[in-house]
Amino acid sequence: MSDAKAWQVDLSNQTLPRFIAVEGPIGVGKTTLAKQLAQTFNYDTLLERAEENPFLPRFYANEHNSALPTQLFFLFQRVQQINDLKQDDIFQPVRVADFLIDKDRLFAEVTLDEEAMRLYDQVYNHMTINAPKPDLVVYLQAPEDVLVERIKKRGIQNEQAISPEYLHQLNEAYTRFFHYYEDAPLLIVNAADIDWVNNPNDYTHLVEYMLSIKNGRHYYNPQPIIPGVE
Repeated sequence: MSDAKAWQVDLSNQTLPRFIAVEGPIGVGKTTLAKQLAQTFNYDTLLERAEENPFLPRFYANEHNSALPTQLFFLFQRVQQINDLKQDDIFQPVRVADFLIDKDRLFAEVTLDEEAMRLYDQVYNHMTINAPKPDLVVYLQAPEDVLVERIKKRGIQNEQAISPEYLHQLNEAYTRFFHYYEDAPLLIVNAADIDWVNNPNDYTHLVEYMLSIKNGRHYYNPQPIIPGVE
């Protein structure tokens, strides 16, 4: 977590959520935010390991026959991560994750054709997934043009082939998923104009709002600051 900036946040007299899941489409900044939250709260992290998926480069290169193995690899990987944590008693430590196992099917619905989706569902339904529910889910939203710009900026080679059309489909799938999500307190964040990496005010205001949430669905939509206007 040494690459995450640790802006100072006053945590006195605060009851912290013990398990936080940060979600959102590719490029929105969920892993960066998860690492910063973990550093602020002195929590462990539970992070996706996309670099370990050998099928992902072919999938991003639009090799459609690699969609199913890509999704199944991620499913097996995430289930294994959860099972490993159970061995360490996940209900005792405190953690920040950059994925929510419940949304795994979301990606499959976007990427798989009807036959592949049936096979994926057969595999998924035969697996025992007993993941703990987060105390708070933070869903980061941003339009496709913002995602494209951030993907270009971070410069991961495999991701440069991701199309705006795929990001649009992904955004729509996330919107549908979280429209019905009620399993944990949910904070939906308009992440397009927030810079929690370089702007300490952006970060501290977001964290302070997060810590005020105890139940239900909430929206964080900060207004852009116009120079010279108060």
